[in-house]
Amino acid sequence: MKHYKPTTKSRRQMTGIDYGKVLTAKDPLKSLTHGTKRDVGRNHHGRVTTRHKGGGHKRLFRDIDFTYNKFDIPFKVLTVEYDPNRTGFIGIVVYKDGEKRYVLLHKGARVGDTYIVSAKAPETVGNRLPLGKITVGTFVYNVEVKPRGGARLARSAGNYIEVVAKDAGYVDLKMPSTEVRKVLETCWATIGEVSNDENRLVNIGKAGRSRWLGIRPTVRGSAMNPVDHPHGGGEGRSGRGRRRAVSAFGKPTGKGQKSRTPKKYSNKFIVRRRKVGKK
Repeated sequence: MKHYKPTTKSRRQMTGIDYGKVLTAKDPLKSLTHGTKRDVGRNHHGRVTTRHKGGGHKRLFRDIDFTYNKFDIPFKVLTVEYDPNRTGFIGIVVYKDGEKRYVLLHKGARVGDTYIVSAKAPETVGNRLPLGKITVGTFVYNVEVKPRGGARLARSAGNYIEVVAKDAGYVDLKMPSTEVRKVLETCWATIGEVSNDENRLVNIGKAGRSRWLGIRPTVRGSAMNPVDHPHGGGEGRSGRGRRRAVSAFGKPTGKGQKSRTPKKYSNKFIVRRRKVGKK
């Protein structure tokens, strides 16, 4: 971690990642980047569906390979790079046939390391295999939900999923949220955990730094008027005046309440619901 001299009040508590000790390249590979328009919390109608998003520094999009559709061809890590669109580190890898791609790197990845995507690959960190071939108790990331559907689970910095059981063509996975769910054993996963696990220790330190990241201010419901929020109103600092905390739209939120859709299509794959509170 990087700590700063307290030249200002906000600077005193601020911390950051010491990228100089980790990254090996400054500029991304031009052929694997392109400009993009961020959704900033809006749907295809242009209406805000996720609040507190917008603004931030301009970003160049890196085309990350989450499909891993080159099998039985070894690849070597050429660089370790920063990606403004995600918390984990990425890197350029070159396959034995000469093709270059960006991938999400695991913790401990170094330039020159060689890995492979294969059903016969050894169970070493960085290799990618079907879940059915991975030993119970192993940590994995970049996990598919549907076979050949591309990595969907455990892609954030420091995240990993534990393989806890195998049964009847399915593998039970313990998610970062402590939820246990079933995934087909023919889905693929990468062994290890996502890089940049120190990201959770970063103290943003000031409001402006949040705005650079594209995070807009969040106003407490209890600080609003009754017309704007169910928690609003009252004399002075009043409680919310109701048993359960709700969002601005009256839906249950926070405080360990269940907000999942009751009849969600993937309910049948959940073996154990997530534990609420401190993990």
